Amino acid sequence: MNQELKTKIIDELKILTLLETAELVKEIEKVFGVDTSVSTIAMPGNSSAMVSELPIAVVEEKTSFDVILTEVPAEKKISILKAIRNLTGLGLKESKDIVDNVPKVVKEGVTKEESDNIKKELETAGAKVSIN
Repeated sequence: MNQELKTKIIDELKILTLLETAELVKEIEKVFGVDTSVSTIAMPGNSSAMVSELPIAVVEEKTSFDVILTEVPAEKKISILKAIRNLTGLGLKESKDIVDNVPKVVKEGVTKEESDNIKKELETAGAKVSIN
């Protein structure tokens, strides 16, 4: 196909409405037996390769985090217990339950910044902490 003909066809396509374009695509699919929903991707050594289904994963940024107490060294237990009480506002019994039963969630559904601050404070007290 020469360039002049290509340019003429493209100019004609530019004046179509969206509905007319959709109808044209359906007609082309029917006449030529093609599926226009097939994606093309560039492949090394190949100008384009047809891929019938190309999964596209939508990655959502995580906004809610859980802080988990994973390890409590015996010699640091009291300072970690105090940090847990300070961070959570829990009573002595509830805080002791967390410290005595690791791994245990200290706080859930917190922001990234808050989870980092909690982790830093607990690690300063001597605990090992993970964020999920």
